[in-house]
Amino acid sequence: MASLTQRNSGLVQRRTEASRSAAAAEKDRSSGEDEHESRRGEEDDDDQGDAKETRLTLMEEVLLLGLKDREGYTSFWNDCISSGLRGCMLIELAIRGRLQLEATGMRRKSLLTRKVICKSDAPTGDMLLDEALKHVKETQPPETVQSWIELLSGETWNPLKLHYQLRNVRERLAKNLVEKGVLTTEKQNFLLFDMTTHPLTNNTIKQRLVRKVQEAVLEKWVNDPQRMDKRVLALLFLAHSSDVLENAFAPLLDDQYDLAMKRVRMLLDLEPEAEAAKSGANELLWAVVAAFTK
Repeated sequence: MASLTQRNSGLVQRRTEASRSAAAAEKDRSSGEDEHESRRGEEDDDDQGDAKETRLTLMEEVLLLGLKDREGYTSFWNDCISSGLRGCMLIELAIRGRLQLEATGMRRKSLLTRKVICKSDAPTGDMLLDEALKHVKETQPPETVQSWIELLSGETWNPLKLHYQLRNVRERLAKNLVEKGVLTTEKQNFLLFDMTTHPLTNNTIKQRLVRKVQEAVLEKWVNDPQRMDKRVLALLFLAHSSDVLENAFAPLLDDQYDLAMKRVRMLLDLEPEAEAAKSGANELLWAVVAAFTK
């Protein structure tokens, strides 16, 4: 009997130890999975961090397309990019939910006669955008899109409105790109004066931007502006208005170039009023397009 009791006791003990071992193994496996998930989550966060670090605003993208890679400055003959960058700011603020056009009311007004309204004054984290947003918010009565492009560019004959001008925009955007690791800062001597330049250092980001512009009118062409990404659509219009779109198309083969330009002309021939009236359209975006293509 004692022998049977001992055997039963030993069996229970072995079962208990086996259960403990299985529980320990399960705990280790669970701990390992949690650690793996944690590492994977950290990697995802790192990827998101990298994406955020190199995410460019519309203004920065247009400026980057216009900059000469080695020289680090835009063409001296380009007198369109200044107003184009101000148009970028308005669209960027609209896409981020900060600005919108006033309601049409009973009598439908045209895009160019409707006023720009501040929808939200929450900071964007970008000094230029926040400065432009502050002007729009504090201005009464409100101004139209065309007026804001002129005011922010300093192209006004009214001395009382010169304070609206955003100064040193290209230099400030270039410094943003330096901080994002896309450009660097150098000094160049031009006989009579020294000039700060910003040559390209991260060619990958520039090539990615150029490729995005090319694909929008070639491989990823959808033949319907309402189905296009609003940011890419705005980039095409504003790069053209700023006279820098040609830089993105220069590497293309002749047949690709002809097709790309044909599709850009199709976009330029669109009627902004009709496009803005479609469901899901960003009215302020089309108002800026109307201001540059009217």
